[in-house]
Amino acid sequence: MASPTDSRPAPSPVQVWLAALRLPTLVASIVPVLVGTALAYRDFRFRLGPAVAALLGALLIQVGTNFANDLYDFPKGVDGAERRGPPRVLALGWLPVETVRRAMIAAFGLATILGIYLARHAGWPVIAIGLVSIAAGVGYTKGRWALAYRGLGDVAVFLFFGFVAVAGTYFVQARLVTPTVFLVAIPVGALCTAILVVNNIRDLTSDRAAGKRTLAVILGGGGARAEYGLLLAVAFAIPLALWLRGSLSAAALLPYATASLAWRTLGEVLSRDEGAWGSDALVDTARLHGLFGLLFAAGIAVSGPGR
Repeated sequence: MASPTDSRPAPSPVQVWLAALRLPTLVASIVPVLVGTALAYRDFRFRLGPAVAALLGALLIQVGTNFANDLYDFPKGVDGAERRGPPRVLALGWLPVETVRRAMIAAFGLATILGIYLARHAGWPVIAIGLVSIAAGVGYTKGRWALAYRGLGDVAVFLFFGFVAVAGTYFVQARLVTPTVFLVAIPVGALCTAILVVNNIRDLTSDRAAGKRTLAVILGGGGARAEYGLLLAVAFAIPLALWLRGSLSAAALLPYATASLAWRTLGEVLSRDEGAWGSDALVDTARLHGLFGLLFAAGIAVSGPGR
């Protein structure tokens, strides 16, 4: 078991738990639910109870995953002193391992209870979606074949924060899925994956040292930057494609209001060494994901019945 890598005194208990929860990451769970719910509303299939339960369940699974990442990265030395970025409570010795383990179990347990409620409304597929999501959250960093250590983290984020989360949210309200559901999920998953890419570029040196083979480590800095650019291009292409094919009205183009932010952030990632931009590019990418998703959801909601 690794030892704490920093002797800084712990802040207040509230600040410690806020750090453990990793609050900024929770936006990544909210956006897919907003987009899936907006499409359900557009299709006259919105149901408040399942929509709220889907949101709470997504947040709890994300919180549980955050605890799991802290719990299983810590013994591997990934969150060592050379790591840059937000604090990690186990690496800093702010919380004991067993406390984080219990918090993880509690978060996943509450998510399971919400899943049972949703299954009563939409059937057994909801249970399957929830169990697979929890397994992926734990398996992201735990075990010999941890996804994040095998270059599969990007794929997992794209699938679970895109297709699974958006389609799952729509399904618990509509009890079916349509081709448009999977199309609107693409930019959501792409921009969430872009957040991970920036995070992994920032941590290239420490991840290599710890033996964590993220896709950024496998591709190298240049390859990871190209991946980032591709993800942004895909995200911005989908709303236009949906409008041109008649699936959504011109309101679907509302996310283009974030184009200047996307362009600035892309410039940061492509033009600077990872040691130069610190957390700015990460914060800007997370902001882009949130604003794009909010505008996309609004545009979908007012688009009128689809074809």
